[in-house]
Amino acid sequence: MSQAKPERRYPAHPPVLSVGNRSALIFLTVCTKDRRRLLASPAVAGVLLGAWRAADAWAVGRYVVMPDHVHLFCASVDLGFSLGQWVSFWKHGVTREMHRRGLCEGQLWQRDHWDTQLRQGEDYQEKWEYVKNNPVRAGLVGQAEVWPYQGEMQTLMWHDKR
Repeated sequence: MSQAKPERRYPAHPPVLSVGNRSALIFLTVCTKDRRRLLASPAVAGVLLGAWRAADAWAVGRYVVMPDHVHLFCASVDLGFSLGQWVSFWKHGVTREMHRRGLCEGQLWQRDHWDTQLRQGEDYQEKWEYVKNNPVRAGLVGQAEVWPYQGEMQTLMWHDKR
C-alpha cells in the first residue's frame, strides 16, 4: 500500500548556496492574491520594472509578466539582502505605487513566492524556453515573441566550470 505524499501548502525556501565567486541564479515566481488578473498592462509592467530597478540588491534578468503572476530570473548583487527580503521590498513598492495610481485595491500579492536555484547553465535556457511560452499556453498570444510583457533587464551569465 503506497502512501500519497502530502501536498505542500507553502513553498520551501532553501538557502541560496554559494557558487564560488559568482552569483547564484534564481528562478522566481510571484502570484497575485487570489490569482487576480491585474498585472499584464503597460502601466503595471512599468511599475514592476521601476521597482526592480529600485530594488537593486538583486539583478533581474529575463522576465515574463502574466495577468496573475510574474516569472523572473535573478542573481544576488548585495549579499546583505536575502531573496525573501528583496522580494518583500519590491512587492511593497509595487503595491504602494499601484494603490497610488488607482490600479488596484487591497492586498495585491500572495504572501509567499516560489523560488528555485538553478544548478547548471542549461537550466537557465531550458527554464526560459518554458517561461517565455507561458502566454502561448495560456491562449493569450499565438507566438511567445509577440507577448508585450516580457524582456530582459540585465544579462545574467552562467559560467560553468567544466
